[in-house]
Amino acid sequence: MCLKSLLIQGAKALGTELTDEMAAQLSLYAAFLEEKNSVMNLTAISGVDDIVRFHFLDSLALLPMASFQGCSVIDVGTGAGFPGVPLNIAEPTIKLTLLDAQQKRVNFLKELCTLLKLTGVVCLNARAEEAARTAALRGMFDIAVSRAVARLNVLAELCLPFVKTGGLFIAMKAVDSDAEISEAASAFEKLGAVLEAVKDYEIQGAGVMHRAVCIRKTAATPEAYPRRYAKIQKSPL
Repeated sequence: MCLKSLLIQGAKALGTELTDEMAAQLSLYAAFLEEKNSVMNLTAISGVDDIVRFHFLDSLALLPMASFQGCSVIDVGTGAGFPGVPLNIAEPTIKLTLLDAQQKRVNFLKELCTLLKLTGVVCLNARAEEAARTAALRGMFDIAVSRAVARLNVLAELCLPFVKTGGLFIAMKAVDSDAEISEAASAFEKLGAVLEAVKDYEIQGAGVMHRAVCIRKTAATPEAYPRRYAKIQKSPL
């Protein structure tokens, strides 16, 4: 199957329609990531087909799970741009902020946005627990997304402070995360949020099931959070 068909058919199976132009942008993204990954170690996944399945389609699976149109979205710990950049390509009305603690990744993302002609995307080099305490970012986003590798109670403390009251945090997890979700219940309560839905999905051609955990912000996060990262790690909520 050609790359364009893999993208369009795979996205459609997940409930998202891609135009030819969007598929072309994603193809260019895949080629650029392959090129840069050989010298920058941005992702452990290599090969354009696997990048499409395990990065792009995985990211696009979130689109039917919430109303992203016209929303301000922050991708916390975005790495090489997942899930934020594919979401923005498929829904160009998103006002996207990409946050990562490593400068080399942010430099890559800036180059990528220029290459793909993505206008209005903000690329920030900062630690989440510090950025979430700034007036410019705290409580300013309709949706926060994260595919970062951290336990859900830790991710919740890092991500929920960015979200407006009434907004949504979507954490991308493995399907065997039931215990992790239960463990995070007290964290949601302390941070002013509730578990809204757990949605499993299959990526076409990948033979794997993944999960999106949707957490609704119901009240302002107390000023005490997020704590310093060492404290979050030592004593998770």
